[in-house]
Amino acid sequence: MLRRFQKNILTNYIQSRSYYNLLRLKSRGVFQEVFPHEAEGKIQAELGKSEQTIYAGFDPTSDSLHVGNLLVIIGLLHAQRGQHRTIALIGGATGKIGDPSGRSKERNLLENNVIDHNLKSISIQIKKIFDNHREYFWEKQNQKKEELKELLIVNNADWYSDISFIDFISKVGRHFRLGQMLSRASVRSRLESEEGMSFTEFTYQVFQAYDWLQLFQKYNCRYQMGGLDQMGNLMTGCEFITRVLKKQAYGITLPIITNEEGNKFGKSAGNAVWLDANKTSEFGFYQFFLRQPDTEAEKLFKLFSLLRTNEVFDQIDKHKRAPELRGLQIALADQLTLLIHGEKGLEKAKKISNALYNGDVHALGSMNKNEVQEVFSGAPYKELILEPGMTILNIGMRVGCFKHENDAKRIISAGGFYINMKRSNNPSEILTPNVHILPNDITLIRVGKRNFYIIKWV
Repeated sequence: MLRRFQKNILTNYIQSRSYYNLLRLKSRGVFQEVFPHEAEGKIQAELGKSEQTIYAGFDPTSDSLHVGNLLVIIGLLHAQRGQHRTIALIGGATGKIGDPSGRSKERNLLENNVIDHNLKSISIQIKKIFDNHREYFWEKQNQKKEELKELLIVNNADWYSDISFIDFISKVGRHFRLGQMLSRASVRSRLESEEGMSFTEFTYQVFQAYDWLQLFQKYNCRYQMGGLDQMGNLMTGCEFITRVLKKQAYGITLPIITNEEGNKFGKSAGNAVWLDANKTSEFGFYQFFLRQPDTEAEKLFKLFSLLRTNEVFDQIDKHKRAPELRGLQIALADQLTLLIHGEKGLEKAKKISNALYNGDVHALGSMNKNEVQEVFSGAPYKELILEPGMTILNIGMRVGCFKHENDAKRIISAGGFYINMKRSNNPSEILTPNVHILPNDITLIRVGKRNFYIIKWV
């Protein structure tokens, strides 16, 4: 099924020429603003005619990225598909400072060992996503057999270790003007807030600009991508490079991912959907996109899909003709789960979904305890020892499905009691391992339509 999905749904993205003008994707909202604004025509020409180097930064404030970071990764993938060079800059140094953009208060200071752990985890995560893209999307779609240029992952701590604080302030700081720095929206909003802004946070835009200078000098990196809340930092970086090198750099912003209420997704917002399966499982990630309402699914599909733009709108039109099939949500969940978690992760998410929504007992029996608990979130969990002669009524009472035995007999006899998705209406029926206990030594009980209970036999 996955092979057919990859062939029929994820159609070829190859353009008529090798280099692809990324700003074409503004028509579906993937990119929003450029800086300098008056240079948009020049940017379009450059991106469409020659190889460019484009970077985006990720601070290691956690050991995993989340859906709020995903669009920036998608932007880098589009750049890579357009035969441009891509760089993921991991902020081993700037992660100790904290970006104030889009935040109401200062980040907590992280210990060095925590930052090192986060750096390693995020680097592995980003590389895995790019590897998944190459294996499951590019190589199966690329009829021209064009090679993708390798993603370069760089840690900005590498160049800060070679410069002292005095040298940085005297040689780098002299190129920045406080009036311009204070005028940035991200700075003004914090200065006017009750929390205020520390000097540490205020310097973040200086360090991000210096990062860009380093990448410009080492890799001729003239383009930076970032969320719309990064516009102030991008402007500072462009101006800094112009002053120091007398050359022009360009910034491209992407929209901030928000929910129906307009709230952004992320750990600080408390609603993060993580890209690490240990923090948000493959099933949880898959279901997040599968459960999107039509209006949100359309918006997210335009932003996240790696299909060509005309194919994106064709898919949306097809969905509108039969919204009850939820084709857009399925395509979105399939594509992104495959991208983030690979083929095995997508298969696992579908297997668990079938167990939950289609009563697939075989799928339920192949799940481990943690997966069962996640699927049936909030369901009481109990470990029991199987005793000879134990009945349906016995386990219903032991697990706490009923307060009184008379209620248990009545509800079971009336057909309101299910074991492993199958109705059991005889309170005196003896519990049988091959019938009532799944191969993973789990029994799932349901009372009525919504009340689940998990038993692990030990």
